[in-house]
Amino acid sequence: MAAQSLNLFISISHSTKPSLHFPSAVSPFAFTKNPSKTSLCIKASAASDPNPSVLTSANGAGSVFAAAPFHAVSDSSSIEVDAVTEAELKENGFRSTRRTKLICTIGPATCRPEQLEALAVGGMNVARINMCHDTREWHREVIRSVRRLNEEKGYAVAIMMDTEGSEIHMGDLGGASSAKAEDGEIWTFSVRAFDSALPERTINVNYGGFAEDVEVGDELLVDGGMVRFDVIEKIGPDVKCRCTDPGLLLPRANLTFWRDGSLVRERNAMLPTISSKLCGIKRLKVADEQLEFVILVTCYSFVDFDHSEHVCVFIRLASLFGIIPQDWLDIDFGITEGVDFIAVSFVKSAEVIKHLKSYIKARARDSDISVIAKIESIDSLKNLEEIVQASDGAMVARGDLGAQIPLEQVPSEQQKIVQVCRQLNKPVIVASQLLESMIEYPTPTRAEVADVSEAVRQRSDALMLSGESAMGQFPDKALTVLRSVSLRIEKWWREEKRHEAMELPGIASSFADSISEEICNSAAKMANNLGVDAIFVYTKTGHMASLLSRCRPDCPIFAFTTTTSVRRRLNLQWGLIPFRLSFSDDMENNLNKTFSLLKARGMIKSGDLVISVSDMLQSIQVMNVP
Repeated sequence: MAAQSLNLFISISHSTKPSLHFPSAVSPFAFTKNPSKTSLCIKASAASDPNPSVLTSANGAGSVFAAAPFHAVSDSSSIEVDAVTEAELKENGFRSTRRTKLICTIGPATCRPEQLEALAVGGMNVARINMCHDTREWHREVIRSVRRLNEEKGYAVAIMMDTEGSEIHMGDLGGASSAKAEDGEIWTFSVRAFDSALPERTINVNYGGFAEDVEVGDELLVDGGMVRFDVIEKIGPDVKCRCTDPGLLLPRANLTFWRDGSLVRERNAMLPTISSKLCGIKRLKVADEQLEFVILVTCYSFVDFDHSEHVCVFIRLASLFGIIPQDWLDIDFGITEGVDFIAVSFVKSAEVIKHLKSYIKARARDSDISVIAKIESIDSLKNLEEIVQASDGAMVARGDLGAQIPLEQVPSEQQKIVQVCRQLNKPVIVASQLLESMIEYPTPTRAEVADVSEAVRQRSDALMLSGESAMGQFPDKALTVLRSVSLRIEKWWREEKRHEAMELPGIASSFADSISEEICNSAAKMANNLGVDAIFVYTKTGHMASLLSRCRPDCPIFAFTTTTSVRRRLNLQWGLIPFRLSFSDDMENNLNKTFSLLKARGMIKSGDLVISVSDMLQSIQVMNVP
């Protein structure tokens, strides 16, 4: 069948607002036949220009198309894709690919190279390191092990670094991996620094004002309520508590306390999101150690935190005295090591995200690090849309969130966060206690499976394992459960043809971006209606790929990009299979090259139906693989 070309012309009127002009024809669209091509092509161009330039989108900055600096892969005739995804495509075809992405927290149970490879083979898309635990040297070795696996074995695992944040939490339990609190036992929570081993049933607390803030009669929740204590006595820096709900105490678990049925949050609300906890303070040889505090206050009063340059100055100045905010050190560490995502704990406002992104840009101008906002407090729920809009994604941290709001409210808040992120085109991660029982047991509870299924049904971008993979006894099995449940629910959704009724509002900030948005919406609808096998998107920034992911089409999305960092970043988003490929502005040449490379590796075959879009030429093409 001869192909048809559909042209949408755009011209600029005498006013400053662009207007649309359609060629005169029986319908508003003019169809022209071109027997030499087997494609349906939609292009946007300027009507007044005899040799029209094509408008392009730069993620918010519309402009006339100009060739961007091109960064080719080392071999222009090669294509890079995750080895596990390639094997799945070869064995089971397009429809078998999993759309929901999987994140694994790396810990003692999974930090060795062979353990990391087992997770990569099992479907891990992102490896998460939690700066609450272990040393920077330990995390550095994990990062480099993941990078080495990617380079040597052909995986495309991205790395997410999670900051400690302002939460109040326990210490390291004196080096023990866990401790069991039994009903009725008396435990001591202390802010003292012990030179020797911790006394029996004693726990360090990281917040110096803890003993002042709690009151006798308060209820203390460990790790969102996994263990509960009643405060029975205060003795200087020590707080005596009786265990009322027994359970397992884990190192660095967070603490919250309740009074008269309400969360005590006034003091916690004053703590900065990116914590200013002191680390490695040099003991100055003066009579009054309050001088340390004076130095810190002097540093803070010098800094205007609205300017990232001042933050850099603050860190350098504070480092002269050995007084450096812990989270800023971790963030500098993440930038230096080139992590793909930084997840910020206990975000209370959009300003925190803006400050951090500004700092990253000033610290490493060529960095492509995405900032993920963790939604885990009452404050973050109050400012949800502003926080999500300012961030590059969000995480539903249900464990800590469930310690601050009634438990029965958590499911509805989860669904709301997922919907807001989807509407604003930000990837969303559902985390915490997905398969908590698998820390100790080889099979999950049926309720846990139902919980995972609901997160997949809500079309979350990613699911995250925490303790299950970090220190659980069955990390590989836990990942297998996430993968198999995701695949089954996604297949059921497609078989039932449950196309979503969710209204996706326009989010474009420019006219050129509006074109990209409409093209992606149309491409997704066409893909569902025509039953195409895959959508191909050629993107240098990843923006158009994310717009397609937002639409949640039935078929997988092959996202071709020229840079490794963009490829790894796209690994977090629903339905995207990121490839690294050198390509030009000649779409016909790009498609022929892509078909040839993918056919040679057995990932597609002649006759497969694909839709192709591009953020360079802003076009849609529908074709069969030759």
